[in-house]
Amino acid sequence: MRILIADDHEAVRKGVCAILGSREDIEICGEAENGKEAIEKAKILKPDLVILDITMPVLSGFDAAREIRKTLPEAPILILSMHESSQLIEEAKKIGVQGYVTKTQVGSTLLSAVDTLLRKQTFFPERAFPGESVLRPAENGI
Repeated sequence: MRILIADDHEAVRKGVCAILGSREDIEICGEAENGKEAIEKAKILKPDLVILDITMPVLSGFDAAREIRKTLPEAPILILSMHESSQLIEEAKKIGVQGYVTKTQVGSTLLSAVDTLLRKQTFFPERAFPGESVLRPAENGI
Protein backbone atom coordinates (compact mmCIF):
# COMPACT_ATOMS: atom_id res chain seq x y z
CA MET A 1 0.00 0.00 0.00
CA ARG A 2 1.26 3.42 -0.98
CA ILE A 3 0.88 6.33 1.47
CA LEU A 4 1.31 10.08 1.05
CA ILE A 5 2.12 12.03 4.23
CA ALA A 6 1.57 15.79 4.58
CA ASP A 7 2.71 17.69 7.66
CA ASP A 8 4.58 20.98 7.87
CA HIS A 9 6.88 19.67 10.61
CA GLU A 10 9.69 17.54 9.23
CA ALA A 11 10.21 15.74 12.56
CA VAL A 12 6.57 14.63 12.59
CA ARG A 13 6.75 13.43 8.97
CA LYS A 14 9.92 11.49 9.69
CA GLY A 15 8.39 9.96 12.82
CA VAL A 16 5.29 8.87 10.90
CA CYS A 17 7.51 7.47 8.14
CA ALA A 18 9.51 5.51 10.72
CA ILE A 19 6.36 3.99 12.24
CA LEU A 20 4.87 3.09 8.86
CA GLY A 21 8.25 1.94 7.55
CA SER A 22 8.29 -0.81 10.16
CA ARG A 23 5.88 -2.68 7.89
CA GLU A 24 7.05 -4.31 4.67
CA ASP A 25 3.64 -3.90 3.02
CA ILE A 26 3.71 -0.09 3.34
CA GLU A 27 5.53 2.26 0.97
CA ILE A 28 5.78 6.00 1.63
CA CYS A 29 5.25 7.22 -1.93
CA GLY A 30 5.57 10.91 -1.07
CA GLU A 31 5.80 13.65 1.52
CA ALA A 32 4.38 17.18 1.47
CA GLU A 33 4.98 20.24 3.65
CA ASN A 34 1.67 22.01 3.02
CA GLY A 35 -1.85 21.40 1.77
CA LYS A 36 -1.24 22.67 -1.75
CA GLU A 37 1.77 20.41 -2.19
CA ALA A 38 -0.28 17.48 -0.81
CA ILE A 39 -2.95 18.01 -3.48
CA GLU A 40 -0.35 18.23 -6.26
CA LYS A 41 1.45 15.09 -5.11
CA ALA A 42 -1.80 13.18 -4.61
CA LYS A 43 -2.77 13.89 -8.24
CA ILE A 44 0.58 12.67 -9.54
CA LEU A 45 1.31 9.77 -7.15
CA LYS A 46 -2.25 8.43 -6.70
CA PRO A 47 -1.59 6.97 -3.22
CA ASP A 48 -3.75 4.28 -1.63
CA LEU A 49 -4.08 6.44 1.50
CA VAL A 50 -3.35 10.08 2.41
CA ILE A 51 -2.33 11.28 5.88
CA LEU A 52 -2.88 15.01 6.44
CA ASP A 53 -2.10 17.37 9.30
CA ILE A 54 -4.91 19.90 9.85
CA THR A 55 -2.79 22.98 10.50
CA MET A 56 -0.44 23.52 7.58
CA PRO A 57 0.71 26.62 5.72
CA VAL A 58 -0.54 27.65 2.26
CA LEU A 59 -3.62 25.39 2.52
CA SER A 60 -5.03 23.59 5.56
CA GLY A 61 -5.39 19.84 5.81
CA PHE A 62 -9.18 20.17 5.69
CA ASP A 63 -9.02 22.24 2.48
CA ALA A 64 -6.54 19.78 0.99
CA ALA A 65 -8.82 16.88 1.97
CA ARG A 66 -11.74 18.49 0.11
CA GLU A 67 -9.66 18.77 -3.06
CA ILE A 68 -8.07 15.33 -2.79
CA ARG A 69 -11.54 13.85 -2.29
CA LYS A 70 -12.51 15.23 -5.73
CA THR A 71 -9.43 13.82 -7.46
CA LEU A 72 -9.09 10.50 -5.59
CA PRO A 73 -12.54 9.68 -4.20
CA GLU A 74 -11.55 6.09 -3.37
CA ALA A 75 -8.38 6.91 -1.43
CA PRO A 76 -9.05 7.12 2.31
CA ILE A 77 -7.83 10.19 4.18
CA LEU A 78 -6.52 10.10 7.74
CA ILE A 79 -6.20 13.32 9.71
CA LEU A 80 -3.20 13.47 12.01
CA SER A 81 -3.51 16.39 14.40
CA MET A 82 -2.22 17.87 17.62
CA HIS A 83 -5.77 19.08 18.31
CA GLU A 84 -7.85 16.92 20.65
CA SER A 85 -11.24 18.22 19.60
CA SER A 86 -14.54 16.46 19.00
CA GLN A 87 -15.62 19.49 16.97
CA LEU A 88 -12.71 19.01 14.55
CA ILE A 89 -13.53 15.30 14.27
CA GLU A 90 -17.10 16.19 13.28
CA GLU A 91 -15.76 18.67 10.71
CA ALA A 92 -13.47 15.96 9.32
CA LYS A 93 -16.40 13.56 8.97
CA LYS A 94 -18.43 16.19 7.08
CA ILE A 95 -15.58 16.61 4.61
CA GLY A 96 -15.50 12.86 4.00
CA VAL A 97 -12.34 12.02 5.94
CA GLN A 98 -12.30 8.41 7.15
CA GLY A 99 -10.08 8.71 10.23
CA TYR A 100 -8.57 10.97 12.90
CA VAL A 101 -5.54 10.30 15.08
CA THR A 102 -4.02 12.74 17.55
CA LYS A 103 -0.27 13.20 17.49
CA THR A 104 -0.12 12.21 21.15
CA GLN A 105 -1.58 8.81 20.20
CA VAL A 106 0.27 8.26 16.93
CA GLY A 107 2.69 5.70 18.35
CA SER A 108 -0.06 3.48 19.70
CA THR A 109 -2.77 3.92 17.05
CA LEU A 110 -1.33 4.91 13.67
CA LEU A 111 -0.83 1.40 12.27
CA SER A 112 -4.28 0.31 13.47
CA ALA A 113 -5.82 3.41 11.89
CA VAL A 114 -4.08 2.77 8.56
CA ASP A 115 -5.16 -0.88 8.51
CA THR A 116 -8.74 0.09 9.37
CA LEU A 117 -8.95 2.71 6.61
CA LEU A 118 -7.48 0.37 4.01
CA ARG A 119 -10.26 -2.10 4.90
CA LYS A 120 -12.69 0.70 3.90
CA GLN A 121 -13.74 1.30 7.52
CA THR A 122 -13.50 4.46 9.61
CA PHE A 123 -11.23 5.18 12.57
CA PHE A 124 -12.33 7.89 15.02
CA PRO A 125 -11.93 8.23 18.80
CA GLU A 126 -14.92 6.68 20.57
CA ARG A 127 -15.18 9.20 23.40
CA ALA A 128 -14.57 12.82 24.21
CA PHE A 129 -11.05 14.07 24.85
CA PRO A 130 -9.95 15.04 28.37
CA GLY A 131 -11.52 18.34 29.33
CA GLU A 132 -14.39 18.01 26.87
CA SER A 133 -17.89 17.31 28.03
CA VAL A 134 -19.80 14.53 26.37
CA LEU A 135 -23.23 15.63 25.20
CA ARG A 136 -25.72 12.82 25.34
CA PRO A 137 -29.32 12.89 24.14
CA ALA A 138 -31.85 13.13 26.94
CA GLU A 139 -33.48 9.82 27.81
CA ASN A 140 -37.27 9.51 27.50
CA GLY A 141 -37.43 13.01 26.02
CA ILE A 142 -36.41 14.60 29.31
